[in-house]
Amino acid sequence: MTTAVDFHFDPMCPFAYATSVWMREVRDRLGIEVGWRFFSLEEVNRAEGKKHPWERPWSYGWSLMRIGALLRRRDMAALDAWYGAIGAELHVRGGRPHDPAVARRLLDELGFGASTLDEALADPDTHEDVRADHRRVVDAGGFGVPTLFFPDGQCLFGPVLIDPPTGDRAVRLWETVTGMLEFPDLYEIQRPKGPAELRRIHRALRPYLSGRDWVSVDRGKVIEIPQDSTAGGTA
Repeated sequence: MTTAVDFHFDPMCPFAYATSVWMREVRDRLGIEVGWRFFSLEEVNRAEGKKHPWERPWSYGWSLMRIGALLRRRDMAALDAWYGAIGAELHVRGGRPHDPAVARRLLDELGFGASTLDEALADPDTHEDVRADHRRVVDAGGFGVPTLFFPDGQCLFGPVLIDPPTGDRAVRLWETVTGMLEFPDLYEIQRPKGPAELRRIHRALRPYLSGRDWVSVDRGKVIEIPQDSTAGGTA
């Protein structure tokens, strides 16, 4: 039985956040040890000629992960709390944790202190902490989040969720996901997204669409996400 997993996330991704809610449920029910790790969608989707996120004074997801890196050095539980707070702010309430003022407020509310933001940005090693996690996914052939790494060295992209299951259903999904580890030559299973599925996805993304200050990009291609829940598209 799998008892540990590393969960790579970008705090700006609504699907990774939904999967992290499920992952916490699995952890609490089965005692799984979760190592929270980083991956930068800003970097992997960076347009040619644009600055790397570590070259900017403040860079949405990257800077939030630098704060998380500093907290992780203290305690993985601190990063767990930080990701939970910034994720809920954006993906549940439609807020803007990527605004430094909001990030400071959330740090205060968690008891870490607003000055943690300044400490993280003043420490160049937090860049390397995020870069190292990011490179781990890229070196494994990964391209997005959530990406899961297991103790035997296998990694999986997903599961991609909008309505994370709870209780016994959460455990059954964990068993389904980890069941893939038995079949290392199985590379992809995907559910097609028809009009009904796209409407559900758009409804689930409403808080994220309200809070984001960027366009969505998937492997170099700008993805239009209509805010009209009856429209089509992908995230």
